[in-house]
Amino acid sequence: MSQFLNSKENAVTEAIDGLLAASGGALSRLDGYPHIRVVVRSDWDRSKVAIVSGGGSGHEPAHAGFVGKGMLTAAVCGDVFASPSVDAILAGILAVTGPAGCLLIVKNYTGDRLNFGLAAERARAFGLNVSMVIVDDDIALPDLPQSRGVAGTLFVHKIAGALAESGADLDAVTKAARRVIENTSSIGMSLDTCTVPGSPKENRIPDGHAELGLGIHGEAGVEQVEYSGAKGAVAAMVERLAQSMDDRSHVVLVNNLGGTSVLEMSVVVHELLQSAVAGKISHIIGPAPMMTSLDMQGFSISVFPAGKAELELLSKPVELAAWPGVTAVKPVAVLSLPDGLTPIAPLASRHEPTRQFLTDCCNLLIAAERDLNALDAKSGDGDTGSTLAGAARALIEALDRLPLSDHTQLFRAMGQELSQTMGGSSGVLLAIFFAAAGDGASSGLTIREALKAGLSRMQEIGGARLGDRTMVDALSPALDALDVGFTAAAEAARAGADLTATLVHAKAGRAAYINAKQLEGHTDPGAEAVARLFEFLALRPDGAGERPDGQAIGLRVTG
Repeated sequence: MSQFLNSKENAVTEAIDGLLAASGGALSRLDGYPHIRVVVRSDWDRSKVAIVSGGGSGHEPAHAGFVGKGMLTAAVCGDVFASPSVDAILAGILAVTGPAGCLLIVKNYTGDRLNFGLAAERARAFGLNVSMVIVDDDIALPDLPQSRGVAGTLFVHKIAGALAESGADLDAVTKAARRVIENTSSIGMSLDTCTVPGSPKENRIPDGHAELGLGIHGEAGVEQVEYSGAKGAVAAMVERLAQSMDDRSHVVLVNNLGGTSVLEMSVVVHELLQSAVAGKISHIIGPAPMMTSLDMQGFSISVFPAGKAELELLSKPVELAAWPGVTAVKPVAVLSLPDGLTPIAPLASRHEPTRQFLTDCCNLLIAAERDLNALDAKSGDGDTGSTLAGAARALIEALDRLPLSDHTQLFRAMGQELSQTMGGSSGVLLAIFFAAAGDGASSGLTIREALKAGLSRMQEIGGARLGDRTMVDALSPALDALDVGFTAAAEAARAGADLTATLVHAKAGRAAYINAKQLEGHTDPGAEAVARLFEFLALRPDGAGERPDGQAIGLRVTG
């Protein structure tokens, strides 16, 4: 089992008991495990309209996570992706319904519709006033006779719950719920299917593709589309949502389907608020996991044109950790940097050989991104290639504002650029390296000696030494050999990089936290990047990377 569960048979009951234990007494459950799994408000007194929802488990925090004052009165939990039984639903209705009546909020799936519908009939036979609404917000499959109910259900939970809490009668609460349902649209997208406990994972979405409009139980969507990034994914969803959006201001609910990182969800929000419908979005709920599909790596977007009264109901605070609240969309605020941190731009100058030299070096690092990431995944967090490639791209973009004809100022400018654009410790260390090299060059050192001075300062501050399994193991011998030429420097760099594959005790960098077995046989990615760079320079024309006058293309390295 590749999930933190004990057994699929006990997963739901154990999860409910975990939720109750962490609720501080705010939630209770009915007796009747394992067939009756109903979570209720501990403070409920039946004086107001009860709001009951539920369905299959696996959508947490829905539905039990939204039981509380101002939202649901009770949630009825079925097995994973399976409707709860009629008896379980009836038990929930009977437990919370008083003279004010009960509203059942049901997602439009056959099992839920039938079981909740029959339970409602039986409750009415007991003399209870019960109404039911069916949520069908999914617009992914326009030809489907009955649209599915997905994350837009949360709009209904919140508005109906807030109205009921305010003392509105069952008729008013039911009419408000139906208005929300009629005007809510949702669509989802995922890069992968979910893993159902006890069942083999269905790998139907090929690499490089995403599935548009798949259901919250992993049902196939409307189509599989080529995936090119968050921007394209959001645009494909917005294209369909826009058809159901009029010119009113909308509240958008951005829902994590369970397996999407917080970082990704924030990028999704960024793209949504830059999209074709951005001007129609006034408020946002999320991004947060609200109605998930186990561990599905996807998200959904729901839109609802809330009027003033409905926005007030959505905005009423609730003491529920699962409900992220409603936030007005505002322009991004940008504050000026504090005094002393605003970068001083160097005086730009042109020098075509240096420009071409730097461009070629940067393109090499960009081309090596995938290989270096794969190496780093063996001993680190798998991002060395992306970090170096990102810095290389930024440096190429900055070429027009760099002092290319003045190598002393160029080194300092490159250090400043890398400190701003290159993440992690690598960016800091290389910024130190180039800044110190610039200081060395300004004091009269040759380029090679200035670079060695930069290395010395980088080692002094960073703490890495030869044999510590870092880029220093390739860079130091390469600079020592550079007075002979790039061919000798390349050979020295390669020997140093290859040596790191035999070093099983790193003393610096992320690899210092990795055990020896994982390091053995894997070259340090930083050292590999240095070796590849010098090997590339050695293969340049005119004397293995050197011109007859002793200059590297664009940079003098000897006296």
